Amino acid sequence: MGTDHHRVFDPWWDHAADHYVTWQDGRPVAMDLYYDPVVDEHVPSPMGLMAPVWYLAPQRPDVARSAWEMAVAFTGLDGDGDPIGLDDPGLASLLAMQTSEFDDGRIRERMWSVLDRAHGPTWDRERGEFTFGFGLDEPHPRGQLNARAMAGWVCQPGAWSRIFTGAGDSRFTDPTVTGVDFPDVALSEAWWDGSALHLAAQPRNASLAGARTSMRVTALPSDGPWTLTASDGSVTPVDVTSGAAQLDLVVDGGLYTLRRS
Repeated sequence: MGTDHHRVFDPWWDHAADHYVTWQDGRPVAMDLYYDPVVDEHVPSPMGLMAPVWYLAPQRPDVARSAWEMAVAFTGLDGDGDPIGLDDPGLASLLAMQTSEFDDGRIRERMWSVLDRAHGPTWDRERGEFTFGFGLDEPHPRGQLNARAMAGWVCQPGAWSRIFTGAGDSRFTDPTVTGVDFPDVALSEAWWDGSALHLAAQPRNASLAGARTSMRVTALPSDGPWTLTASDGSVTPVDVTSGAAQLDLVVDGGLYTLRRS
């Protein structure tokens, strides 16, 4: 964002679009899975367009949406019958990741219904982890497949593209939280609204609920007295020095707000 680091994309896409993408009535319908330059042999597939959708969305949103719509139609997620092809963990996780960039309604709901029904959603309460097994019967859940699915779960329409195409912002200079006691503690909220920092600490499991934890905040905009207000209304004074402060929170999911006194 605010850079020209993406400049290499344009010549790459111009070449790829001319040589490796199959077009029909101005819409992409396939992309080469393989090309042999020795014998000039192309192996195109509609599913070849699925892999680059996540990368095309910020750069060529029309192409990305068209490819996603084709996959949705192929699997039947936009229909009334049972979707097809989504027993494949690779396709299911990839489409789950991409769907929330384009839809927050019925198609997304149907996509997640498939995951919940067919791909082994599991809570490990002791470890505080939720994962999909994807029917692989393996001792450890597949990280890449779960990362795709979870990216789709947290994404809202257009959110992924806005990371790269939105107006320049100060996220690299805004207040930053460090020293979180992960994995025993995870932050379900950590965001700066321009004048206050909002935090919520979640315990890894029930045995840690209600414990206290500390973390450090840096790059606060001013030194001096601040206050940390908990969701129960209790207020704790916080002294900020050189833009930094140590915070003490209860790990119960309650919201805390740090603001200038």
